[in-house]
Amino acid sequence: MERELRAAMARKGPPAILRRKPVGAARGSGDLAGQRVLVAGAAGFLGSHLCDLLLARGAAVVGLDNLQTGAARNLAEAEAHPDFRLDVADISETLPPRLRDGGFDRIYNLACAASPPRYQARPVHTLLTSILGSRHLLELAESCGARFLLASTSEVYGDPTVHPQPEDYRGNVSTTGPRACYDEGKRAAETLALDTERMGCCEVRIARIFNTYGPRMAGSDGRVVSSMVSQALAGEDLTIFGDGEQTRSFCFVSDLLDGLVALMEHDGPQPGPVNLGNPDEISINVLAREVARLTGSRSAIVRRPLPVDDPRRRQPDIAKAGRLLGWRPTTPLEDGLRATIAWFEAEARPSVSATPSQAVA
Repeated sequence: MERELRAAMARKGPPAILRRKPVGAARGSGDLAGQRVLVAGAAGFLGSHLCDLLLARGAAVVGLDNLQTGAARNLAEAEAHPDFRLDVADISETLPPRLRDGGFDRIYNLACAASPPRYQARPVHTLLTSILGSRHLLELAESCGARFLLASTSEVYGDPTVHPQPEDYRGNVSTTGPRACYDEGKRAAETLALDTERMGCCEVRIARIFNTYGPRMAGSDGRVVSSMVSQALAGEDLTIFGDGEQTRSFCFVSDLLDGLVALMEHDGPQPGPVNLGNPDEISINVLAREVARLTGSRSAIVRRPLPVDDPRRRQPDIAKAGRLLGWRPTTPLEDGLRATIAWFEAEARPSVSATPSQAVA
């Protein structure tokens, strides 16, 4: 790492932050025409929706994903667009050479498993994806003069002792527990990104994303909304860990993406990390009752031990996002849950054109 930092400082020529070429017009007003954008983690839940949004707003998009936790079918809409291309690669390794010629104006780094069972299944890879993957994408941003956005997480606050959590709260994070590979990886990636900007290499934006839900979540990913909806629709018991009085604040995916793009397009001095999430805090018990009501489920509740280092309370302070971006989520939880449930129901239905054997498979 020291060798790499010395090499970066020794590079000749003006910093890429000064070489950045103008793109499009009125970017903050919803017109992204003329932008070339790289989305790492493109086949994931958030990444695939982001690709669709950017394409709809006129950008040309290259998606990058190793397809280990993302699903290619999430990109069906994007793949039908003439201005989209998917490259399959792992950002913790060497990036595909042709990305060097991409001439990107924006690079979004959403590439890391966010599901606890999935990121804990490969903890070393999770950590290196956040650190080495961010390093590789920051180097690419420097080489082409792109602005870089890191999708960080509310997990950098750990099990918080300050409530709600503002951006200047430094967190209560275990460095050795089973969640540390994700939490500490994101914390290190934030440091790396901001130090890269301090060295004059590229512009950086950091979004600390709180619990987000919506269509394209995987039912098996272990996150509470997708797990409960899947269980309710299947007539299975709803699993609650601990006493269910722990809280979360759930943000619908379209609201979150509006915030991400607004942050990326925010011009001016380095704003520092920005919380993006819904400040409406509810308990997991209340969420379970809402899911059961909206699905018409009569599933019983089963309780399991609370996982190690699982936060007891989670609620974002979004005052900074309001001041800086004029952003606030607008989708009520009931509306978002209805849309999510409808998507899971549609996914569970066999295709009309499928043969009986295909439908069973």
